[in-house]
Formats: sequence, structure tokens, C-alpha cells
Amino acid sequence: MRRSTIVDTTARLIFHSAMVFSLYLLFAGHNAPGGGFAGGLVAGTAVAIHYVAGGVDDVRTITRVRPWTVLGAGLTLAAVVALVPLALDGSVLAAGYRELDVPVLGAVKLSSVLAFDIGVYAVVFGLVTMLFEAFGDEALPADEADR
Repeated sequence: MRRSTIVDTTARLIFHSAMVFSLYLLFAGHNAPGGGFAGGLVAGTAVAIHYVAGGVDDVRTITRVRPWTVLGAGLTLAAVVALVPLALDGSVLAAGYRELDVPVLGAVKLSSVLAFDIGVYAVVFGLVTMLFEAFGDEALPADEADR
């Protein structure tokens, strides 16, 4: 199959810009519109663009870990962040805040909402990557599929 140079070049330019924008949505989202889900969808769109340009082999080169590992880690993180307040006599999804004084950056405010958003981001990104990997795989011959 012949690949288009224009599509390849455009996809490679857009991919990195979309990933940076998805990270912006992730980190800005717990204080403004956006968050893990919106950032994950933008990252998924970047994966779709990558798939159009290079196929499933290029999608597999995006991360070193398998997509179901990313999805599982994100689901675990989101569940832990949601349930830890119960162990501390709080309610589910109660937010915790901490302010740290970082030498170069100054005062940095951390929130459990950000950790939850990172988990949601990983779930959405892992799911989209897993879908493109599944759609892009070649079907097994009938005799091997029965095994």
C-alpha cells in the first residue's frame, strides 16, 4: 500500500500538537473546563490521526506498554483515588488538597482531583489505543481462530 507524503507529514505535525493540547486539558481541567476525559479524547484523536497515516504498526509505536495495561492502570488509579476518602471517614470522591513549596516553581497546589483526572485520561487513552489496535489487526485464519 502506498502512503501519502502529505498525510504522513501532516499527521506527524498534528500528533505532537494534539498530545500537548491534551495534556494542557488534563492539567487545566480540574480548575477549568476540560479534564481527564476531554484530554483523553483529544489524545485519542491524535491516535486516530496516527492510525490514518501509518496504520496499526505506527499506533503500536506510540507507547512502550500495551494499551490494556494503560487502561487498567488508569482504572486502578481512578478507583483508588475515589475510594481512599472512605477509609479516612469521608465520602466517595471527596477531594483532598495540599500546597507544596517547590524551590524553582514556588507554591504548587496539588489536588486529588488531578490524580483522578490522570486515571480517567489513561482509561480513555488506553481504550482508544486498544480499539485501533484491535481494528488494525489482521484476522486469524479460521483454523487458528478456533484454538
